[in-house]
Amino acid sequence: MVKPTRVTNAIRSLRFAHGEMTQADLADRIGVTRQTVIAIEGGRYSPSLEMAFQIARVFGVPLDEVFQYPDTEA
Repeated sequence: MVKPTRVTNAIRSLRFAHGEMTQADLADRIGVTRQTVIAIEGGRYSPSLEMAFQIARVFGVPLDEVFQYPDTEA
């Protein structure tokens, strides 16, 4: 059985790299609840494309520096 591929993210490390931004700070900046940020950061929820771009914009990095989709071709 093939294990489903999961989108991973670097939100936690980006938050700390940007002055130890809290989950609540990020939530306020993108207009969601802290619980939503916790779920995204923990890989239990995949954000919409629009929200993903908002998160990348907050950190000033390209989308693929925030979210990664493992290569399944290997």
